[in-house]
Amino acid sequence: MKRNVRAHVSMVFHLDKCLGCHTCSVACKNIWTDRRGAEYMWWNNVETKPGTGYPILWEDQEKYQGGWQREGAKLGLKMHSRLGALANIFHSPFLPTIDEYYEPWTYKYDNLINAPAGDEQPTARPISQLTGKPMNIEFGPNWDDDLSGSQVYAANDPNLKKISVEERELLLKFERLVFFYLPRICNHCLNASCLAACPSGAIYKRGEDGIVLVNQEMCRAWRKCVTGCPYKKTYYNWSTGKADKCILCYPRLEVGKAPACFNNCVGRLRYIGVLLYDANRLEESAKKPPEHLVEAQRELFLDPFDPEVVAEARENGIHDGVISAAQGSPVYKFVIKHKIALPLHAEFGTVPMLFYVPSLLPVAGTFDGQTYKVAEDFFTSLENVRIPIRYQASLFTGGNEAEIIRVFKKLYAVRAYRREKQMGDVSTQELQRVLEEAQTTAEEIQEIYHLTALANFEERFVIPPMMREQAIEATEDVYAHKGHIGFGFLRKPAREW
Repeated sequence: MKRNVRAHVSMVFHLDKCLGCHTCSVACKNIWTDRRGAEYMWWNNVETKPGTGYPILWEDQEKYQGGWQREGAKLGLKMHSRLGALANIFHSPFLPTIDEYYEPWTYKYDNLINAPAGDEQPTARPISQLTGKPMNIEFGPNWDDDLSGSQVYAANDPNLKKISVEERELLLKFERLVFFYLPRICNHCLNASCLAACPSGAIYKRGEDGIVLVNQEMCRAWRKCVTGCPYKKTYYNWSTGKADKCILCYPRLEVGKAPACFNNCVGRLRYIGVLLYDANRLEESAKKPPEHLVEAQRELFLDPFDPEVVAEARENGIHDGVISAAQGSPVYKFVIKHKIALPLHAEFGTVPMLFYVPSLLPVAGTFDGQTYKVAEDFFTSLENVRIPIRYQASLFTGGNEAEIIRVFKKLYAVRAYRREKQMGDVSTQELQRVLEEAQTTAEEIQEIYHLTALANFEERFVIPPMMREQAIEATEDVYAHKGHIGFGFLRKPAREW
């Protein structure tokens, strides 16, 4: 089958570098959701894992029915069939409630200024931004920050269902508190289920870069997109009566600037670039069993240095500037070349274009008063790290433990290599053993280290020219949900968007 080469903007978040400072969230909030109707929205949020996240238990698709499911050889929306969508178009039983996000609040500051003189200190009571009435604050978007040892948030993480009772008890002991941060934005998925779920066809992907957007004129507030998105990154604006979501700061991208959350990231953990992929293989990739989805998605992407791929890209109207950006893309290096960045919950079937380098947490070792020495049997005891392998596999590899172990071995090899260079406390024999176990070389490790720790602004953000005047509009045959883009009513042709 002839390849249908397309270009797609994609991202990588390196979790070992995330500080949990929420600077990214505040930057996004100040630009896009600091307005009426969007008070409860956080297009960018940072969660503590293990934890229930925002909205609460968003990962539990038995509750929310988001994403895709495989029915034999077919792929269909988990929330309903096409006929089921018509039958339940006015009924959305799987929508998150405002309490599962949180009821946004402010404070009655004018009481501090205008309170009459008296013996008691005036206070600014919290009031709801929805009703304007006094309220008791019980939950917020980052309410479970650093509470990975709690019996409320961490204990109810849906991913913990897949680990053993012993691992669960060890993980949740407060004196052994351990966690990592998980920043989340819209994944701008290749096989976006929010798009497929929209009855009016208001959600679409930009043909030139794959960014998922909402046509506000066409949106009719069915809110099926909220249910359809398994990551719960599509929201309903109660003031405008329209759907809202992350737009990946495309106005900034069009002038060569990184999105606000990327630009303001203190830990420099965010990377953005472009990947070339074969649109004809998308359906085949999305229908793979959960444990094979990571590999299938990786095979979907094409080598931008391959002369045949370059020729086919040009034939499909992809500009040389985009091809050049794909060749310098840090995402290509993380995802394809080094294979250490993984999609979040690949089993949802949406083929997300946001990838994560998983967190290699502190591992067992000893402290001799001067240095911390990792146990010699690190690889043979990898299953005993403080965040269980099964938990990480549940998040990033669709349950494939071998894949997450392979990534961890390579990440540990980077640490061992740099310790040998800077501290000199890793023997040549030990380093060689580590490199062999990870199936890597010193040259690859040095490149990963540079990309992770030394990459400058231009290396982390390789933004392709958008070429709006030559954009290839996305068509229905590109997606695995072929024939599921709206019902045809209240739609405009793609070129009128």
